[in-house]
Amino acid sequence: MPGLIKKKIFLKAGAVFLCALFILFLQAACRPRSGRENGKKFKNTQKELFRLLEKTSENTELRFSVINQIAANYRNENKENELILFLTDYVKKYPNDKYNAYWLLLTAHIYQKKGADPIAELYFERIIKNYDDLSIQDKSIHILCLQNLVQISTSPENRIDYFNQLITHFPDKINKTELYMRLALEYEKMGEWNQALQSYSLFLAQEDASKIQIPNIPDAYARARKLVDFNNSPKDWTFESLAALESKVKEAISAQNFSALDRYRSKVNFFAMSWKQDAGDPNSQVTFSMRDFGYGLRIRYATHLDAASNPNEAYLRTSGWRSWIRVWYLYFRKVNFPLNPEIHGRWEWAGIYYGEKL
Repeated sequence: MPGLIKKKIFLKAGAVFLCALFILFLQAACRPRSGRENGKKFKNTQKELFRLLEKTSENTELRFSVINQIAANYRNENKENELILFLTDYVKKYPNDKYNAYWLLLTAHIYQKKGADPIAELYFERIIKNYDDLSIQDKSIHILCLQNLVQISTSPENRIDYFNQLITHFPDKINKTELYMRLALEYEKMGEWNQALQSYSLFLAQEDASKIQIPNIPDAYARARKLVDFNNSPKDWTFESLAALESKVKEAISAQNFSALDRYRSKVNFFAMSWKQDAGDPNSQVTFSMRDFGYGLRIRYATHLDAASNPNEAYLRTSGWRSWIRVWYLYFRKVNFPLNPEIHGRWEWAGIYYGEKL
């Protein structure tokens, strides 16, 4: 009896080996030719592969290889519609095949290639919701689906769901730092400011937050730092209106009340820089006292705000400061902070520009 068992195992292994050799033979036979000969070879090759497919068992690597070769042949001949029909019919006919998630992934990619992103999105979501994850060539099918969904979905609500799934289920296989930032931006689009701030805080908590370069978000760290710090601050330097802020600043300058000027300045991300300098430059952040540059001097200010001022930003020209550049433009801006309706829309003195306007 043991000899009979060994013989059966040997015969089975031999059959698999012969089938594999047959696939290699068909691959060689299906190499690109020209005209009618090529079309005939393609049809014959596919016919033989379909015959082989009927003889193989479900959930085997051999069947996977056969189907993969059938799909490759369709792709090589640019027969995308036939390939979609083959893959979707196969999944319908064999619902328990463990590789069905992969066949549907190929289907989704074909629709992407055809420019039919909404249909591709349906297939990616179908895989996520209805099929267990599968690893092909060390790549997770679910991760690939979620990454594609993030790219093609136009719904912030859906993108939030996809980002959260990536972070929750695959924390060691994705860049959490980047995803926390992108998640925060999606929450902003939805007007979900509490969740946005929570995501910004999680972003800042990552070790590489201050160094990471995120495509299309050049100021990621500065943006997060500004919003989180502003949220955690008392915000007691803001004014109800631009007129009120302008009036108080001019009054303090006239009275040389430099302690008042220091109180009126924003306590979060206040800058002092030249017009050409980048606001994100660490050297633009200042902690000096206005007294150091104005005490004992006659500081003058323009009667009216600069003509470049608009409903959200304003500039007040001043001169006479104790500095290598004596002209300073005080920069006022409207506070954009929808999380707190009492603060949103108020005005703050946010910075100083050195020198005449460019």
